[in-house]
Formats: sequence, C-alpha cells, structure tokens
Amino acid sequence: MRTLLGICVLTFGLWAPAAKAQEKLPLKLIVTTPLPGFTGDLDHFGVDLRGGRLFLASEVQKTVEVFDLHTGNRTHSIKGFGQPLTMAYLADSDRLIVTDGGDTDAVHLVDCKEYKIINTLKLGPGVDHGVYNPVDKNFYVENGGGPESKTHVLSIIDTKSFKTVGEVAGLPGNSNEGMVIDLAGRKLYVNLTGSDEIGVIDLTSRKLVARWPLPDVHVAHAIALDEPNHRLFTATRKPAEFIVFNIDTGKVVSTVPCVGVNSDMSLDAAHKRIYVTGSETATVIEQRDADHYEHIAEVPTAYRAKSSIFVPELKRLYVADSGKGKPDAKLALQIFEVQ
Repeated sequence: MRTLLGICVLTFGLWAPAAKAQEKLPLKLIVTTPLPGFTGDLDHFGVDLRGGRLFLASEVQKTVEVFDLHTGNRTHSIKGFGQPLTMAYLADSDRLIVTDGGDTDAVHLVDCKEYKIINTLKLGPGVDHGVYNPVDKNFYVENGGGPESKTHVLSIIDTKSFKTVGEVAGLPGNSNEGMVIDLAGRKLYVNLTGSDEIGVIDLTSRKLVARWPLPDVHVAHAIALDEPNHRLFTATRKPAEFIVFNIDTGKVVSTVPCVGVNSDMSLDAAHKRIYVTGSETATVIEQRDADHYEHIAEVPTAYRAKSSIFVPELKRLYVADSGKGKPDAKLALQIFEVQ
C-alpha cells in the first residue's frame, strides 16, 4: 500500500508543475472554431469592432470568411476572389477592401451588408500586402514586382472614390512583407524582404527616405510600431528573431529569439507585451523598458498558425491555423484571452 501511495504522490508531483505552468501562460485558449473541408493557407485578418465581426482570407477556398468577433462562430462566406490576402475594414462605409494576388492582381471593394464584391481595381503583378491609413483614407498596396523585377511599387488607392491616386515607386526588391503607418499618418514602415532592410516612406512626398539594414538575419515578415517609446518591432524567419529598432536613429537596440514561420505580431500596450505568431506557437515577449525585452512564453497554437490579430478592446488574440504543406492539417480559428 505504501508503495502504491508513493507512486500516486510521485505522479501528482510530476503533473502538478506542468498544470501550474499552463495556468501561468499569458494567453489562454478560450474558443476553437474548426473549419472542416478547408485546406491551404489562411492569410490575414480584418476587424469590424462596432459590428462585432472578424474577417479572414482563405486562399485556397478563394473566399473571405466572416466570424462573430465574440463567439468565434462562422457566419458568412464572401466569394469571388482569386487569392485573397490582406484587407482593411472601412467603418465609415461598412465596406471591406481586399488585396487579391495570384493570377488576379487586383484590389476589391466589398459591400459588408450584402457580402459581395461591388468594385475591382486591376493593378500590376505581385499584388499582396496592403495597409490602410485612417488619416488620409488611403490604402497602400504592393505590386509591380514580378519574379524577375529588381524593384516594386506601392499603389495608393483613395478608398472614398476607389481610384488609384498615385504610387510610391522604386522600392528595392520584387516584393515586401508587413507594413505599418504611424498615428499621424505621415510615415509608413515596411519590411523590404528583397534587400533585408526596413524601409521608411514619407507619405507626403511619397518617397523612400530611409533604409535600415537588418542585423545579419533575413526574410522579415511581422511588424509593429510602438510610437510612445519610439520603437519599431520586426520579426524574421531566417533565423527566427524579434528585432527592436530605434525609429529616431534607425539603429537596433535589442534582439530576442522568437517563433519561426511568423507572419504577424501585435503590441499589447496595456500589458507591455508583444505577441508574435508562427507555426506551432505564439511567442510572448515582455517589454521591460524601451531598450530591454524578455521572452516569457511560447503559447501552443497549431501548424502554420502564423496569421493573427490582437483586439485590445476585448483583450483577445485571434489566430488562424493554416494547412499548407500538410494534407491532414486541421484548419481552425483560435481565440486566446490575455491573462
């Protein structure tokens, strides 16, 4: 009997630290919405906070899926795309602007009452990332590259008229990844993957005004901006590294290892954390001060769960579990709550 009791105590002792560690994770999974029949990659998100809707691009299904922001239930499927990639919700008009890559190379305007495409703008080859400027109501879209090109452009679309009103030309490399705009709507920061740099674009002159080299790392994807602390965050894939730039000097002030195959990151200013999402986990980094950062957790997610969006008003991180390259992958939407 004593031997059996000893085994039970030992078993409990082994499990207790693991359970305690799970309780202490900074993100808690509260909802999983399976997407049966879905394959391939899920790309980026859009949010309608007032209407309680979450939008997600599904590349292989050629749709934008609509979810209830609070319950995670899938409510609609918007069709008519070739390869939907990035998007922005336009609250003033209840419309969604969506980039469409692959063979389509266009930008679509979607009516979010009827859930249908109502207008399309054809652009150059290589349409992919886009970013919305709420100050001037313009949407900036990368294109004009193509496989052999040494440069590409950002087309500028006026979202009110849905017309192209200019471009930022001569960006190095045939494509870029994540982009972020400051609160004043004057500067755009972009991951220039072709040249392993951060590019700084003046949106008034529509010129590339600064180029900050990455510190011996490659393929920068995720990006976020911390304006109060004058810091820009980026994350690379080769190797997987979280990098902090001083936006006043363009110099690197800190680096921290992070999850690989990353695509998105978010700043949780209230908790002084940064969430970087990639395959299998979400990296959680704590900001001690402007120059000091600590890796505090790897929160389990799923295969190629690289796309995400943080909604600070709800204290929730939404993560898309993808399936490219894995035939038996279980695609889903995961919702995590900040602890």
